[in-house]
Amino acid sequence: MELTGAQALIKSLEAQGVDVVFGLPGGAILPVYDPIIDSAIRHILVRHEQGAGHAAEGYAQVTGRAGVAMVTSGPGATNIVTPLADAMMDSIPLVVIAGQVATSSIGTDAFQEVDTTGVTMGVTKHNYLVTDPAEIPTVVAEAFHLATTGRPGPVLIDFPKDVANATVRYEEPGPVDLPGYTPPGEADPAGVEAAADLIAGAKRPVVYAGGGVLKADATRALAAFVAATGIPVVTTLMGRGAFPESDRHFLGMPGMHGSYAAVTALQRADLLLAFGTRFDDRVTGRVSAFAPGAAVVHVDIDRAELGKVRRAEVPLAADCRLAIEAITAAVRRRGTDAYPERLAPWWAALEEWRTRFPLTYDRGEDGRGVGGQPGTVKPQFVLEELRRLTPEDTILVAGVGQHQMWAAQFWRFEHPRTWVNSGGLGTMGFAVPAALGAKVGRPDRMVWAVDGDGCFQMTAQELVTASAEQIPVKIAILNNAYLGMVRQWQHMFYEERYSEVYLSPDLPDYVRWAEAMGGVGFRVTGPEEVAPTIEKANEIDDRPVVVDFRIDSMEQVYPMVPAGASNDDIVVHPSQAHLPR
Repeated sequence: MELTGAQALIKSLEAQGVDVVFGLPGGAILPVYDPIIDSAIRHILVRHEQGAGHAAEGYAQVTGRAGVAMVTSGPGATNIVTPLADAMMDSIPLVVIAGQVATSSIGTDAFQEVDTTGVTMGVTKHNYLVTDPAEIPTVVAEAFHLATTGRPGPVLIDFPKDVANATVRYEEPGPVDLPGYTPPGEADPAGVEAAADLIAGAKRPVVYAGGGVLKADATRALAAFVAATGIPVVTTLMGRGAFPESDRHFLGMPGMHGSYAAVTALQRADLLLAFGTRFDDRVTGRVSAFAPGAAVVHVDIDRAELGKVRRAEVPLAADCRLAIEAITAAVRRRGTDAYPERLAPWWAALEEWRTRFPLTYDRGEDGRGVGGQPGTVKPQFVLEELRRLTPEDTILVAGVGQHQMWAAQFWRFEHPRTWVNSGGLGTMGFAVPAALGAKVGRPDRMVWAVDGDGCFQMTAQELVTASAEQIPVKIAILNNAYLGMVRQWQHMFYEERYSEVYLSPDLPDYVRWAEAMGGVGFRVTGPEEVAPTIEKANEIDDRPVVVDFRIDSMEQVYPMVPAGASNDDIVVHPSQAHLPR
């Protein structure tokens, strides 16, 4: 079959089961946009290339499939570098196709030329520069294989214009064969037995579960392990939803803004079962002081993570699901009858911490979260009401900052792939386009994005995309008129010297902004308006909705572990500061 390179690319995407591409055309990628007209692939025209990348990430996070984005050369490619870096940090499967100038012009500083493979080498799992149109089917097949296997991540295909215009005989690619690329599978049996031995002897064990549990579809395996052992569970920011949070074994999220029980459990543990997590600095605090008395069993599909931050007594390079299942079987062979009695003192301590230091905030005299200033509400109250009034399987998307932490603290995740946020890179502006992508990936689910006023202003142009494409996402702006997390640090560590963090509660007018972009806008200024407004927003299902929640501008996120400090130095809510620890 004779095809142009552009047609071969689209056909190759179809062969990979791609159903949607987020993109923005330009000169170098223009030949590829012609055959899209005749394809069953849905193309969603974003308003900025960064939006394409984050939308593809949102799609990938809720579906488990590779998200696909397509941009042009030069600034189109550089505009998507941030989503590539974001996906790399959070292990999100992404395939990005970037147009490139003709091969004969590469290196001449041609119009809109950038060394895209060079620029993106450090923020992709792999990248390709296609120079032979006959390679297109194989390159595409390899790109999707790399993006979705092993530790998932972003792959970029740099696609010159002359390659797109060339004629080629299209042939289906054979099986993917990448010498040297062999992601781990089953865990080493000796390591599994060693892990089971440590579990059998532990008195204060904790499961420290990360996003790798979700990536490996290991949530059922984790639940079975906990049922067999009775060991408590903490889930990282990227691991939320890996374990049902109504389960009594769930202690919360660890880390800089984690629950006191989760943070302290890790510190006092004698065994950490680190499943699919990378000992991130936001969780460990000062590494030398992290979980000082704990042995570590570390399961990760990326061999490079083993021993990178914390030495493990039992390092297991393996698929997380297969490893947890093997460890569970080994534990059961030893018998679990003695576990409840042995862990009883540990659970007594955990319950005491959980009871004494729950997540809390100043609820005001009416208990409904009246803000510190007139005409405001407490952000935590907004999250509690939003959780109460939405279906259990609602997908929650967050930007980055205080609102992200309040969302993580005051939402309860019962299902996997219902929490979408930027973890490792901490990308402001993530929420709106990612919510759009999440809704495209799961149109059957309600999708709410919780955003800050600073974050929202970075990528809110994608509301136009949502309106034009009839993608009914819902955006809750926690509007405190500040770059809130920066202000909190200036408040706590810079003697309240607030440098360049004030925005404005009224500029822009978010209600009119939403309306101008084809959506519906609401404003909430008091606690009595929170529930009725959320209910109104939930009823709208044909266009995007934005709710401007005017929140207390001086509210802080507690608990907090100061940067560089030990987790033992966790700062609790002021109302709990007098309590013994």
